[in-house]
Amino acid sequence: MRREGMIARKEDEEKPSGKRNLVDHVAQQLRQDILGGASTPGERLPSESGLTKRYNVSRTVIREAIASLRADGLVDVRHGVGVFVSATQSFPSAGLLATDPARISSIIEMLELRTAVETEAAAIAAIRRSPAQEEAILERCKDIDRALRACVATSDADFAFHLAIADATNNPRFKEFLELSGKNMIPRSFLLDHGDTDAGADYITQIQAEHRQIAEAISDRDEEAARAAMRRHLMGSQQRYRSLIRGK
Repeated sequence: MRREGMIARKEDEEKPSGKRNLVDHVAQQLRQDILGGASTPGERLPSESGLTKRYNVSRTVIREAIASLRADGLVDVRHGVGVFVSATQSFPSAGLLATDPARISSIIEMLELRTAVETEAAAIAAIRRSPAQEEAILERCKDIDRALRACVATSDADFAFHLAIADATNNPRFKEFLELSGKNMIPRSFLLDHGDTDAGADYITQIQAEHRQIAEAISDRDEEAARAAMRRHLMGSQQRYRSLIRGK
């Protein structure tokens, strides 16, 4: 009984509590899909009924979340038709924080910006992370391992890992930055497209070892180790892309 009670309390801690938190949680998930490119301009979102089932919340929560997105100009509500991702809005991820995959220099620019932001995010996460956030970071790291074993692309799992660290800062601006950057912040496929065969399994295994070092430092609440591990990780990525420029 005691163990069941502990599990129940843990589950309760991980769920958003209160209507306002539920609205914010759903709005943030939908915003992430839109800004990250999972939902494209002009695309119709699932129905209100579909969203209530997806997020296991009431229709009122969904309506308020949609209202929040509409106020931000991210969606258009067509009464009697549905809710659509705004086709006219110039999303930040397509502007200021966009990465041009045709230019190696553009990728390096993004990696330099990420280094400045995420190095400090890792250090802050080491100090502020909750037990649930620590578990989420470690679990996202394991997701990359699972993708490696299954021989499938790891970019999505990699992005989720970095988002989990940003979330653990308990400063929403860090996570918003990554969401605005979108999945292009993990431009690994560019290396393969340019004939860098080392960007395959060996390279991903290498960066996964770096991910583990970051996760372990945050788990140990070691601020300096987390900062150093994240810096090594992102500086290593910069070096690989710079080597492509030199090889031209």
